Amino acid sequence: MTLDLWFLYAFAAIGLSLTPGPNGLLSLTHGVRYGFSRTIATVLGGVVGFLVLVAASLAGMGALLAASETAFTIAKWIGAAYLVYLGVRLWRTPAASVSAEAGDGGGPQHGPVRLFAEGFLVAVSNPKALIFFAAFLPQFMIPGASFWMQFAVLGGTFAFTEFCYELVLAGMAQRIAPWLSRHGRWFNRITGGTFVGIGGVMASASHT
Repeated sequence: MTLDLWFLYAFAAIGLSLTPGPNGLLSLTHGVRYGFSRTIATVLGGVVGFLVLVAASLAGMGALLAASETAFTIAKWIGAAYLVYLGVRLWRTPAASVSAEAGDGGGPQHGPVRLFAEGFLVAVSNPKALIFFAAFLPQFMIPGASFWMQFAVLGGTFAFTEFCYELVLAGMAQRIAPWLSRHGRWFNRITGGTFVGIGGVMASASHT
C-alpha cells in the first residue's frame, strides 16, 4: 500500500469511527454509568470484535479478488455506492438518545470480563458492520499482497482509530451525552455528508 493510499484509508477509518453506531453509543453509555477506567474493558471488547469482522471481510474479498478481477471491480463500485447510501441514511437519522443514569458506580456493577464481552458481542453481532467492511475494505486491498500484511495495516489502523475514538467518548461521557441530545442531528448530517464524499473519492481511487 502506498503512503497516499494509506492516508486516504486512515482518513476514511476516522470518518467511519466517528459515525454514530452501537459500539460508540455503548462506550458513551458505559462511560456515563461506570466511569472511564472501567469502560476501557468495553472499548477493548468492541475493538477485538471489529478485528474479527475485518479478518472475515478480508478473507472473503481476498478470495473474490483471486477468482475474478472483474468481480473485484464490481465489488469496488458496489462498495462506493453503499458508502454514499450510508451517508444519505446518516444524514436523515435523528439524534440518538443516551441513557444518563447515575454516574460512576451507578447501576449494576459489572466486572471487566462482563464489560469486555458486552463490547465484543455488540460489535460482532451487528450484521451491518460486516456488510460495511465487505464494501469498505476492497477499496484499499492490494492484489497479491499477503493476508496478514493487509490485516495488520488495514485492521490495525482501524482498530487504533476506533480505540482512540471510543476512549474519548468514555472519558467525556458526562459532557458529550447532553450535547448529542441537543445537536446529534447536525452531527449525523456532517458525518453523513463526509461518507458521501468518501464514497465518491473511493469510486475513482486507484490501487496502484
